[in-house]
Amino acid sequence: MGAFSVAGFDLDAFVRATLAEDLGEGWPGGGHDVTSESVIPAEARFSGVMDSRDAIVVCGLPIAEAFFRALDPEMEIEILHPEGAQVPAGTDLMRLSGNARAMLTAERSALNTVQHLSGVATMTRDYVRAMGSTKAVLLDTRKTIPGLRHLEKYATRTGGAQNHRLGLWDAAMIKDNHVLVAGNVGEAVRRAREAGVAKIICEVDSIEQVPPALEAGATYLLLDNMKPDQLRACVELVAGRVPCEASGGVRLDTIAAIAASGVDCVSVGRLTQSAPAADIGLDFTPL
Repeated sequence: MGAFSVAGFDLDAFVRATLAEDLGEGWPGGGHDVTSESVIPAEARFSGVMDSRDAIVVCGLPIAEAFFRALDPEMEIEILHPEGAQVPAGTDLMRLSGNARAMLTAERSALNTVQHLSGVATMTRDYVRAMGSTKAVLLDTRKTIPGLRHLEKYATRTGGAQNHRLGLWDAAMIKDNHVLVAGNVGEAVRRAREAGVAKIICEVDSIEQVPPALEAGATYLLLDNMKPDQLRACVELVAGRVPCEASGGVRLDTIAAIAASGVDCVSVGRLTQSAPAADIGLDFTPL
């Protein structure tokens, strides 16, 4: 397997923790696959084929490989498509052969990961295509499953989006509750600027909030839940001084008009929050 690396993500730790959860480590009587151990001889060997029953954007196969190798380091594994490949329904994704117990024990963890990440990547690609030829860039959000953020943001990149903030640390994002405490948009932005924050994203929900946000030093505007004509008016007012992002209520059937308003970015929370799992299976044959 070629080196798989995602910044901030520890693949070995993820594999260990996921397998430990499935094996019931720490539970009375846990720590093993009772079905495989009682039914499958220790020396039995399988060959297997992982295939997709849906048309998908492939994502997560190197992680699936890591699950199988954690239990059988000598397993023979062939990944048939690179990450980000668009493949039709019925496509074989991976071939493997090795210890049967290891395959069966790792199967669910490997499939869960590939199904989820391919689902995220596939939905992301659909949104990118729906934006058409506009200049706007698709962004993800922090609406991720706890513990899976780095993988889910990897999946959105694989599908063609760019990552927004990775967390609470890499930019200030001033939203309505921050404004409520500060008193107004300008004051909230001023406080962030005086604290030495370099990137200050300010959410505005009306065109009237744009001038005070800019005057106070916002470096990026998030235009929240606006119609295309409202977005267009804000973009014209900003006149290129800072990037503008459209956010809120973005759907596959509305993103084209939103992107055509002239905004620089469109963020979509459902890429990670609501993407359906891809239908991917793994069939084994005794050797």
